[in-house]
Amino acid sequence: MTELSSSPVSRRHPDKLIVGLVSVSDRASSGAYADQGVPSLREWLGQALSSPWQAVERLVADDAAAISAALVELVDRQGCDLVLTTGGTGPARRDVTPEATLAVATREMPGFGEQMRQISLQFVPTAILSRQVGVLRETGSHAALILNLPGQPKAIRETLEGLKDEQGAARVPGIFAAVPYCIDLIGGPYIETRPEVVKAFRPKSAQRPPAV
Repeated sequence: MTELSSSPVSRRHPDKLIVGLVSVSDRASSGAYADQGVPSLREWLGQALSSPWQAVERLVADDAAAISAALVELVDRQGCDLVLTTGGTGPARRDVTPEATLAVATREMPGFGEQMRQISLQFVPTAILSRQVGVLRETGSHAALILNLPGQPKAIRETLEGLKDEQGAARVPGIFAAVPYCIDLIGGPYIETRPEVVKAFRPKSAQRPPAV
């Protein structure tokens, strides 16, 4: 079950994931058209997560200061364990999401960006123009994983869950398979997924026994 929040989030269960969803778009933030990024993220998480989660959503313009401020607020004030952004990662001059993300990071997680581009390259050679990054933001005892995702709903899904063959087996792993264990390692909640959507990978020593 998911909830939406604008006031500071209260974590009623230690394994409840608090996830920030940020859509970066000049036109959507001005009301020129309806945002598709956050609804696509929310829909996918609802299908993929089997453990409790709560969404905190933001819609911001393609402005580096505004993006950075939203990320800081989501992590430091809302206590998000994971923040997913969508949009603003290309080479156009208004595409500043990666720079805004790196500005608030304490450490980079380059494997996420590398894998996102690997997935997209299965479809279009222009995937090399994508500048998505993955980072950690650590403040005191709290840490969060921040990931830049593409702007199109189809690309968001492909990036998160990967590519599958006709039998449903993973052909190119999606990035979300690594997210739950990353959240474990930075002290966040234990996230469980529905394997038919995306199977979370953890070493055996980090796996919990199935609930009775």
